[in-house]
Amino acid sequence: MPHPTYPRTDPGRASRTDPDVQEFLHRFAWALTTGDGRAAATLWACPALIVGDDIVQTIMDRNELERMFLKAREQYNAWGIMDTRAEVQGLEWLSDRVVLVHVRWPQLDVTGQEKGEEWSTYVLRRDDHGDLKLHVAITGKPQPEHTPDSPA
Repeated sequence: MPHPTYPRTDPGRASRTDPDVQEFLHRFAWALTTGDGRAAATLWACPALIVGDDIVQTIMDRNELERMFLKAREQYNAWGIMDTRAEVQGLEWLSDRVVLVHVRWPQLDVTGQEKGEEWSTYVLRRDDHGDLKLHVAITGKPQPEHTPDSPA
C-alpha cells in the first residue's frame, strides 16, 4: 500500500531535502544499525512521544530509549535485517525550529537486499544550541517479507 500524502499548509516550506535533517537521520540510522542505544537516545528530547497502531508511549528519560533501541536492533537482526537508511519522502519546516519529516526506512539484509520497509513521521525541533532533537515519532509497523516465526 502506498504511503499516504499529507496536505501542506505552506507549499513553499515543503521539500524532500535539508542537509541538517538528512545528517540527523543518518546519525539515527547509524546508531540503530550498530546497536548504539546511547547515541540514538541523545538524538531525542525528553519527554518525547511515540505513537503507532499498537503504542502510545511517553518517554521520560534517555535510559528508557537506550534499552528500547537495543531491543529493536536484536529483533531486527533476528528477522535477518541488518541495515537501513533514511529515505526522506517529505519534509516541511513548520517554523524556524520545527520540522515535520516523513521517512521510509528500507529493511536491508546482510547482502543489502531489501526485505521490507517501515514508515515513520517525525517532529524534530532545534534546541537552544541549534541541534535537532526528535520530539514525536509516529511509527508504521515493520513489514519484512517474512514473519518472526518463519524462516529468514
